[in-house]
Amino acid sequence: MIQFYIKDIADITELPETESGHCVRVLRMAEGDEIACVDGMGHRYRCRITDAHPKRCGIRILECEDVPSHWGVEITLCFAPTKNLDRIEWMAEKCTEMGVDRLVPVDCTHSERRVLKTERLRKILVSAMKQSLKATLPGLAEMTPVNRVITDLDAITGKPFEGQKFICYCSDEVPRREFAEEYRPGSDVAILIGPEGDFSPEEVREAMSHGWIPVSLGQSRLRTETAAMVAVADVHCLNQKMK
Repeated sequence: MIQFYIKDIADITELPETESGHCVRVLRMAEGDEIACVDGMGHRYRCRITDAHPKRCGIRILECEDVPSHWGVEITLCFAPTKNLDRIEWMAEKCTEMGVDRLVPVDCTHSERRVLKTERLRKILVSAMKQSLKATLPGLAEMTPVNRVITDLDAITGKPFEGQKFICYCSDEVPRREFAEEYRPGSDVAILIGPEGDFSPEEVREAMSHGWIPVSLGQSRLRTETAAMVAVADVHCLNQKMK
């Protein structure tokens, strides 16, 4: 199944130009054919093409179904973007394919990148959502100071956060626990991944004072993007094991 993305599908009667071109010009879909569209908010629509135009493909909604996330908990991934943007884009794509609810780029003391244009990253998230047959588009925040994430996660998530909070920290200066042993399956989770220069001791201490648990992701020293994917994969595996 190939999915198309239309954010405001309930209010419009045609695909966006880029989606129209892919549908009509690339896939050779014709008038009368049925297609699947998602709105990024957890709904999938069965639609019929009414006008196979390569720039404004007309559609009519036939049916709508709710598509809840298969992981059942809310995953907020906060990460310090790397200097090499390709690595972060790849990480965001793969985490979306696995399933994540929110991505929050953070600016830390040792950050290699302090500016992140989110427009291209958002397009990658849309593509990954469609490819992995999901109907919910992960939220994507603008670059956020790490102290704001640490002290005011409620503002980041848009509601009182009642799950577990973990800061993944490499240095042995602060005793760490094993993430896979500390995470409680079934709990919402926020994961904070630092830059390749690691969090500063001050950032770790501040996080701990606000209820963040310092954890390790195993014996290997991981790159930022690898650590993010390992953490998200662990959450999925632990929740799947519980079922």
